[in-house]
Amino acid sequence: MLPDALAQFIGQKGWGKIASAQPLGGGCINDSRVLATSSGPHLFLKQNRAIPVDMFAREADGLRELGSAPGAPRVPQVYLHAPSFLLLEYLTPEPRNPRCWEIFGQQMAALHLHTHPQFGFDADNYIGSTPQPNPRYADGFAFFAEQRLQFQAELAHRSRLLSSSDLQRVEKLCQRLPELIPPQPASLLHGDLWSGNIHLGPGGLACLIDPAVYYGWAEADLAMANLFGSLPSEFYAAYESVRPLTAGYRERFDLYNLYHLLNHLNLFGPGYLPQVQGILSQYA
Repeated sequence: MLPDALAQFIGQKGWGKIASAQPLGGGCINDSRVLATSSGPHLFLKQNRAIPVDMFAREADGLRELGSAPGAPRVPQVYLHAPSFLLLEYLTPEPRNPRCWEIFGQQMAALHLHTHPQFGFDADNYIGSTPQPNPRYADGFAFFAEQRLQFQAELAHRSRLLSSSDLQRVEKLCQRLPELIPPQPASLLHGDLWSGNIHLGPGGLACLIDPAVYYGWAEADLAMANLFGSLPSEFYAAYESVRPLTAGYRERFDLYNLYHLLNHLNLFGPGYLPQVQGILSQYA
């Protein structure tokens, strides 16, 4: 059932009525539909009555923040949200532009050049369905240690998915972060940059969807993009033409992805434990 507020909003915009609602597959959490209006644009609707009441509001905040960064990848415009739904611009899929990855590399570099004096974000949000705390920190090492690695590790330990000895190894790794990762500014991040959140939209160009936004280390976004796949070489060449990367960045990907693997351990269970333990064995 479509929320009553949608028809009222669409009418107020002068878009007529909802002509059709086509379900879309592929979502891990939400029910998603493309709405056709009788005299306006197509719209994208996400619905879920079983999520935290602020989840869609926090996603809307993240999309707006990404959209505020000059030169960054396109994101869908936020039209309307409530605790049980989020209404967005529909970014019509088109075949990949031959320059897609080059342009996306330049745009992601522009996004990461958008910085803040402190790490974190204006509000806590979610990474998948897991809470993602974003208190402001001046120290990026402390932020990543306490609000990323230790937060997820403690969740897993309380759920008996991570042993006490592995929790201690996470804490030991956190103490080593300043020697393993170079200092970096607090860049605006998508936060959950796996391939499923890179959408080929209008013009066959890459757009960003489903963010878990915060200000953090830019290398962490690139690491996540390589956790379940990889970005092509033309992406990196274009990225570095705008924002050069520090030598050895690929060797640090496992350190950043430990956060996401711990989150997957919490979300999906012990199948991710061997990858978590493998990274811990390298560094702790």
